[in-house]
Amino acid sequence: MRTTWEEAGWERLGTGVARRRMPGWDETVGVVAGSGGVLLVDTGPTLRDGAELRRTVRAVLGRDVTHIALTHPHFDHVLGTAAFAGVEVFGAAGVGELLRHGKDALRHDAVRHGVDRDAAAEAADLLVSPHHHVHGQLTVRLGDREVLLANVGPGHTAHDLAVLVPGGPGEREVVFCGDLVEESGEPQAGPDAVPRRWPAALDRLLALGGEDARYVPGHGAVVDAAFVRAQREALAGRFGVAGAV
Repeated sequence: MRTTWEEAGWERLGTGVARRRMPGWDETVGVVAGSGGVLLVDTGPTLRDGAELRRTVRAVLGRDVTHIALTHPHFDHVLGTAAFAGVEVFGAAGVGELLRHGKDALRHDAVRHGVDRDAAAEAADLLVSPHHHVHGQLTVRLGDREVLLANVGPGHTAHDLAVLVPGGPGEREVVFCGDLVEESGEPQAGPDAVPRRWPAALDRLLALGGEDARYVPGHGAVVDAAFVRAQREALAGRFGVAGAV
């Protein structure tokens, strides 16, 4: 008998769509299942986390992840990728080059935030860069289901990818936002952020999902368009960007 999403520690968002708030940094990992494939959105901060995610998805669906979309190149969202052998990995254009040449920086950042030194080194050494680079928008077909990947950045980083999942009958669309949107705290603008372009990235995100979508932030609870719009206004004011709405 298969495990349910809830029993496996995931929050069900729709038919074949769920997300999990990971322990430690509260980053969100998402999953979208179609008849011909399973897409995972981000992979956690270590190989151990990635392997645990792989096991729980298999326990619920009875099959393995076939595709991965990386929302942005921060350690808590990408370092588990090597736990998924043979999958197709997608990222915003430019993120592959960044990951290939930034392994030491990722490792240092992970350790600085509390990841075990050996676990961080192993994950960085085996880090998988995207095989597919999204410049504008790209449709991924999972059998009977299509998922849209959209390069909506820069903002939180120079390489922000959103994932739009069309809703089934009677269900709302779901947008996985990465850390362009955060609910559990103020959005974090690190040294790789592009602050003055962040509000425009949220404009693109809202245009992608529309008023009725459910927006899944990189950290925190699921929100609506009004929350994203309010965060967009706050970021515009914070960074001195004209055109807050």
